[in-house]
Order: sequence, then structure tokens, then C-alpha cells
Amino acid sequence: MCGIVGYVGSEEALPILLEGLERLEYRGYDSAGVAVLGGEGEILVSKRAGRIVDLRRHIGDGVVPGSIGIGHTRWATHGRPNDENAHPHFGCDGRYAIVHNGIIENYAQLREELSARGHIFRSETDTEVVAHLLEEEGDRRLLEALMRVTDHLHGSYALAAISRDEPGTLVVAREQSPLVVGVGRGEQFVASDIPAILRHTREILILEDGDCAQLTAGAAEVFRHDGTPVEREALHVEWDVAAAEKGGHDHFMIKEILEQPHVFRETTRGRIDVTAGRVRLPELDGLDLATVRRLHIVACGTSYHAGLVGRALLEGIARVETRSEIGSEFRYQNPLVEAGDLLIAVSQSGETADTIAALREGRRRGAKTIAVTNVRGSSLDREADAVLPTLAGPEIAVASSKAYTSQILTLTLLALHMAQLRGREVRAGLLEELMELPAKADLLLSLRGEIEALAGRIAQAKDIFYIGRGLDYAVALEGQLKLKEISYLHAEALPAGELKHGTLALIEPGVPVIALCTQQRLREKTIGNMTEVRARGAHVIAIGQAGDVELERHADEVLSIPDVAEEIAPALTVLPLQLLAYYAAVARGNDVDKPRNLAKSVTVE
Repeated sequence: MCGIVGYVGSEEALPILLEGLERLEYRGYDSAGVAVLGGEGEILVSKRAGRIVDLRRHIGDGVVPGSIGIGHTRWATHGRPNDENAHPHFGCDGRYAIVHNGIIENYAQLREELSARGHIFRSETDTEVVAHLLEEEGDRRLLEALMRVTDHLHGSYALAAISRDEPGTLVVAREQSPLVVGVGRGEQFVASDIPAILRHTREILILEDGDCAQLTAGAAEVFRHDGTPVEREALHVEWDVAAAEKGGHDHFMIKEILEQPHVFRETTRGRIDVTAGRVRLPELDGLDLATVRRLHIVACGTSYHAGLVGRALLEGIARVETRSEIGSEFRYQNPLVEAGDLLIAVSQSGETADTIAALREGRRRGAKTIAVTNVRGSSLDREADAVLPTLAGPEIAVASSKAYTSQILTLTLLALHMAQLRGREVRAGLLEELMELPAKADLLLSLRGEIEALAGRIAQAKDIFYIGRGLDYAVALEGQLKLKEISYLHAEALPAGELKHGTLALIEPGVPVIALCTQQRLREKTIGNMTEVRARGAHVIAIGQAGDVELERHADEVLSIPDVAEEIAPALTVLPLQLLAYYAAVARGNDVDKPRNLAKSVTVE
């Protein structure tokens, strides 16, 4: 969602702010702005609707130099995406500049009260009320004023503020919206995500809900909301800036797709003991998983699709009743969660608001919780009873690729682990096949030229349908989401057997139908559905296992994955679908890494 960057030190703030904002572009945004406190004691704000390049063009050489400032990329929630609604925001007297991620739910009431007291508002945003509330605190020190202001706020926020009255101080506050502090030598940083400041420091303080912090050039001090000082242990970030850069590729997304063989190795490294025939997940040693009665996987978007694969494997391999549920729906359904249940929250960022809320609801009802996340120190990482890190490394493109496959591999390992704990026999050779996945993924990705040509042919289609059964249907859902996200083509995925219950009416000559057919026990049924759509003129593109000659007779084109166990086929099956979406988006001239209207991390409900 929105992005925050802040700096205080001895260097010029503006270049650091702009660079940090550019590193947050992957989060999605529609406007951007900066505020720098200059040597003359004035705060100069520059902001523009559009991209960072538009902001740079607007700024030119006109910003007063200064060594403290805040910056923001906005993803509109309250008010249109325009110059006036872009952050940072002032109050009436220009003493404070404020940036904000999240949603202030009671902003309308606060705005009405402030207007009645004579405050003049210049934007349609919920954020501006914070600047006016700071003015209401009179001559209080900036940190105390911000703490008192947060008493009035309902909802979620990550806030950063500077004041012309305290030219060497930057203050921040967090509640249900991510915020980190970077600790440097003679300089401090704040950001909504680590990549924004990683070029400058690898020592990161992860702020928790209810934390406030005061940053000066020489120190970063963290306090609870009531002013009590607290110590937050610094996290040393192992991966470097190069891991979050394109590495010579045209887009982050293709880089991250091609990184998946490496990710497969990292996700499984040290977790599979082939000699002993066991999966080892020491992170879960503190949980009694052998007696778990029922599992609930909660997630959103791509992570939800990974959860559908996980559900099938946990039921099929471990034979534990499992539900896979959408995070934004879960807690509003009076869910059947009880003591003895286990809730598994899946989120790449660990900051997905709906998934965090679902985890808290499950815990409130007595369930134990596991987080499957890619970001250590995130909200899910801190709040769950146990954590299974996916170890995918930084993912920058908005459309997720390696995060998805690392999630399904992690859930596969969990299913095997739970099967062991329950004394269930796992099919011979499955662990060996898991270890072979990286090489098979390398082989499959080497065929991307063929997929690029295919994507060029379907890039102008009006509608595209994805069909599959069982695990193939779960992967089909992710394939169609990828295509919609970045190519803006209309796509729909459905269980192949549901075609005849309505969607077959939309099949007409030339419409592309992508049929996933990797599950042997369902193969004949899926081929029958391929025959149905082909008889009505559809152009059928099948994805199946290598050497399936019969599949070739029932499809116009076939993309083959290397022969692999059906239980772990999803990690390979999705690769050509990711490439297909990527090359279709490129063929259409779209901004692949920053698709319109979307954000990397959805940190508001």
C-alpha cells in the first residue's frame, strides 16, 4: 500500500527520501511527496499525483537543502489521487508536516470537530486531521504531542512527523500498519519496508503496535504509547541491496520468476533428511501438532491460492480436516474455531491486515497459530505461536511469483511433517522428488522462449479461461489471477467439471482455454472437458506432464512440465502460467512491476 520514508542526520535529506520512495514503488501508489525542513526553519513540501519521476520533475532545483525530512507514496483510500490529496500534509499554521499509512476510521468525526474550532482543511484525506490535531497540542514537545494525538485515532496508522519548532527531531507512531527504524552512525531512518533504507543500514528496529519513536541524528529511542521507554532488539538484515534490484532483467517480475529454482533450494534446505526419510521443522517443536483436531488456513489473494494447495495436501497426506479460508471473510462468519484447532496464517509480507485480523480472531477462540511468511519481524512473525519462514528473499514486483511457490513448498513440508507426527506412511520417493525440484524448475524455465511466443498470440484475446481439477484447479486460480493483475485481460478459472453448469455458454470460436492436466487420477475427466470446449471452437492450451501423448491429441498446443510426483506438481505447473502472464503483459506494453490500482502489501481492510 502506501509507503513512508524518513531521514534525520547530517546528509542532504532530499536525495535519500527520493531514492527510498523509488525503492517503495513496488508497493503501488498514485501520488508522491516529500517534506524537508530547511536551514531557515521552514518546511517545504513538494508533492504530485503520478510517479516519482513526476515528483522529481516538479522539484527540479527548487527544494531548500535540509538534513531532516519525510516522504510518502500514496495509494488512495480517502479522496481522489491528485496533488492536493498527496502527502505530506500541513495543518493551518505550517508548523508540522505529517505522512500516514493506514486508515483513520473516525476521521469524519474528528474533521467535523476540528472545523468547528476553526481549522481549515485543504484535502479530502483522513490523514490531514492528524496535522490539525498536533496543532491542538500547543507547545508540547513533538513526541508527547504525537502520543496524545494517537489517543484520538481509531483505525490503523503508521505516522511520521516533523516540526519546524524541533529541527533535529523526527517522530513516528505505529498501530496495525508496518513501520521500521533503520539505525545508522550519526543518522537514523524510518520506512514502511526494509528495502527503502537497506542501502544505508542493515540494522533494523521493527516497531510493534502501540510503539512510538523519537529519532535524532545520534539516537533512535522507542517508547510505548504511554511514554514508557522500551528496548527493541535490532534485526541484522542478511540480504543486500543487490537482492532487491533487477540484476540486468527488464523487470523485477521476470527476475523473481527465474529465481524460483534457487528459492526451492532455500525453502527446503536443512528441512529434508532423505537418508532418514524425514522432514525436520524444528520451528514447530513447541506445538503439539499430533493432537490437532482441525486446521484453518487463512490468507488473501495469491497466498489464499497457496492455501488451497496446502489444504489438499494436509488432508491428502496428513489426513487432517483442513479448511482454507479468505482472510477478509473469516472473522465475519462466526468461524467454527475452537481450542484444539490450529490456524495457519499465510502472507508474504506478514502485514496483510485481513490475515492478521484472522489470526487474532483464531487465537481469541483458543486456536494455536502458525505464520507462514517471508518477512521476519513482521506482525504475523511476532504474533503467531510459531513461524515457518518461506525464505524466498525480497520480492519487489507487485504480482507475486516466488512467494507463491515458496509458500506451497512450505505447506507441503508441513503436511509431510504432520503425517510423520501422526504415524502416517508417506509415499516412497516423495522426499527425493522434492530435492529434485530445483533442477526440474531450471529445465522448465529454459523453455520461456516458447511461452513468450504463445503469450504474444493470446495477448489481444477478449476472454481467457483456465480449467483444472483438484490441485490443478487450485493452480489455475493463481494462473488467471496473474494474467488479470498485470495484463489486464479478463480471465476466469473454474473447476473443469463446472463448465457445463453455465460457463460453457461463453465458449466461442477462438477463445483461449488453458487446461491444466497433471493429476493422473483426474486426467481422463479433464481431457473430456477439453474435448467439450474444443468442439465449440476454443483454442485449447494444455499443461501436462512430459510424455503425455494422448494430451497432445486433444489440445491445440501443449506445454509440458518435467515428470514429477502429483503432490508436488503445483510448484512446477504454475511456472509456465507465470511466464505466460508476464509475456502477455509485456506484449501489451503494460507496467509489469507496478500494475494499475494494485499494491504489493494490502495493509488496510
